[in-house]
Amino acid sequence: MAAMVYYRPAGPAFLHHRRSSVDVSLGGMRVYSDEEMSVGDSLELDLLLDDEVTARCWARVAWVERLDPTVSARFDIGLEFTDMADGDRGLLTAALRRGSGAA
Repeated sequence: MAAMVYYRPAGPAFLHHRRSSVDVSLGGMRVYSDEEMSVGDSLELDLLLDDEVTARCWARVAWVERLDPTVSARFDIGLEFTDMADGDRGLLTAALRRGSGAA
């Protein structure tokens, strides 16, 4: 499902800049990044769902594709969510419903 969700490495917001995801579901997300990652890398992420609503999750890099230099990002990356608290999963579910127009 295409929904606009921003993410950042978990932690204080002032230390990191936001990046947007291209495709997100309850199982993971596809993102563009300038940071090189390797398949199998583990990440702790904050998903910025709506204004000040944040869900924390842990993800594993499932695949990485280097992009053409003419593209605005260096890498296309697939992330698989490996752990998320029930409350955070509920927040993501609600954001996905809003993004799809479902009631």
